[in-house]
Amino acid sequence: MRFPQTFIDDLKRQADIVRIVQDYVSLKKTGANWVACCPFHKETKPSFSVSPAKEIFYCFGCQKGGSVFNFVMEVERVAFPEAIKIVAEKSGVPLPVQVDDSRFEARKRDSDSVIELNQWAMSWWEDQLNSQSAPAQAARAYLDQRGISEETRKTFRLGFAPNSWEALSTHLRQKGATKEALENSGLVVKKDEGGSYDRFRGRLMFPVIDPQGRPVAFGGRVMDPDGEPKYLNSPETTAYTKGRHLYGLNLTRDDIRRQGFVILVEGYLDLIVPYQNGVRNVVASLGTALTPEQVKLIGRFARKVVVNYDGDRAGVQAAKRAIETILAEDLEVKVLVLPDNADPDDFIRKHGVTEYQKRRGEAQPHIQFVIDQAVRDRNLHSPADKAAAVEEALPFVRAVRSRIQKREYFDITMDALRVQPDQRRELWQRIRSGASTDAASVQELVKRSPMSRPTVAEERLLELLLANQELRKIILPKLEPADYEGLASAMIFRTLISLVAADKEIGFDSLSSQTADDPRASELLARLMMTETSEAFDESIAAAESCLNALRLMKLDRHIDELSSELAEAERAGDAGLRDRLAVELLESSKQRGEYLRKTQPPLA
Repeated sequence: MRFPQTFIDDLKRQADIVRIVQDYVSLKKTGANWVACCPFHKETKPSFSVSPAKEIFYCFGCQKGGSVFNFVMEVERVAFPEAIKIVAEKSGVPLPVQVDDSRFEARKRDSDSVIELNQWAMSWWEDQLNSQSAPAQAARAYLDQRGISEETRKTFRLGFAPNSWEALSTHLRQKGATKEALENSGLVVKKDEGGSYDRFRGRLMFPVIDPQGRPVAFGGRVMDPDGEPKYLNSPETTAYTKGRHLYGLNLTRDDIRRQGFVILVEGYLDLIVPYQNGVRNVVASLGTALTPEQVKLIGRFARKVVVNYDGDRAGVQAAKRAIETILAEDLEVKVLVLPDNADPDDFIRKHGVTEYQKRRGEAQPHIQFVIDQAVRDRNLHSPADKAAAVEEALPFVRAVRSRIQKREYFDITMDALRVQPDQRRELWQRIRSGASTDAASVQELVKRSPMSRPTVAEERLLELLLANQELRKIILPKLEPADYEGLASAMIFRTLISLVAADKEIGFDSLSSQTADDPRASELLARLMMTETSEAFDESIAAAESCLNALRLMKLDRHIDELSSELAEAERAGDAGLRDRLAVELLESSKQRGEYLRKTQPPLA
């Protein structure tokens, strides 16, 4: 009995040899490789090297080397099956049921057969694209219109599938393909009544070629403007599993390794056009949601990713999902959103590759992209909107594996979203302890804002104003909208001022009828109207003015908190001009706060 070879191959591809070796030795990055003193013999200078791109290790001192399995066998002193179990456990990959060799050999034969038919199909479709038929000429004209050169067509092995129900099938049978092999290849579709027909018809063909240079699947773009679907992809076969391949990696992996980062795009042409224009550290996620397996594959060649998906709503959502998946695999990620929601293909053809590279160099750190999306169309002065923004951003903080980086991204997010210190302390405790940060709990915590419940000062001021008409004549003219807007009782203040201006009676009925739409105001109003005041008039005036000063002081404190957050952001961004302006404003606000403190009675503040 043994593990299926397909599982072993997949595990080897998914396992991060650097991460696994680091469990046993302390590695240091040198160029494309990682080095350390060898764990298998004594040495003072490091001669042990790990290559993530080649998925091997080698010691130039004791000459031991091999795959991640060989390393674990040597360091743990275990046999090959046990090494597979250890690597799978460290990589978070569940073990399959062991099978006998005959089943593996049968699956390998099936996989080899699929690849052979794919190779025949790819060559035949290439010939069709170069033929003089009218449909082939139209396909070439389409590629010319998209700026794809003949050399690029050959590099990517592009082809054309004629609009025929059995042209490819006939060709493959003539090459020796059996009925069973055809049906297993995914190149044909079985009919319910028996027989089959060609899956790809009237389409421009894009082969998906694995890093070993084997065509494992295809994508086809329809040429008929009214044809559906626009793109048709191969089904899963013994040679192809969705979510485990990256388009273009067979051509771009050396450039990715050399440059140390990869640009991740969505579609075939989003990769082909940049490649043709010299941007060759690119891969495409084949139009599907990015998977952990694809990120592990990227991680073999680079630890930094620039996500460059379309800028429309669907592209933004896909980018956010990709960010979360990339962070979970401990890769650094930035986001490039091109102007006017352009994709890389359109942008380069319109503005040129130099402008594209300039924009790529200005790509946002992922956390800034997430924050920008979280605050879009939201008012952070609204507790509900702020809670929604925090809820949207937190998963991208939790996904970060490094605790130091996680704390840094958390602070950046909390500063940007203006979350109060007590709330951020509780949120950080939840994240650090792994406690729930589901939508309901985040909404409940963030809505529990100082602004969402009345303060002592505003309640006391309203009690005095509602109880005394003469006091209203003195205090209300001093009130400015900025004094009460944003408070839990803002609706009551607005209504009171409106009724007084209209010379209407101030009572529960008149106030409640105009505040009925605000549940907080309705609840607070009844309590305020029930309160009896017994101070002398002079004492009431002094108390009201003290409350007003207290409200202004609290508002100023919130402004100072916001300035401090903005100053921290400017420091992180390295914006010296903005930092200096904010520092001056913060100093002035602090002086103003000192003046208010002298006017305000501490108990009411």
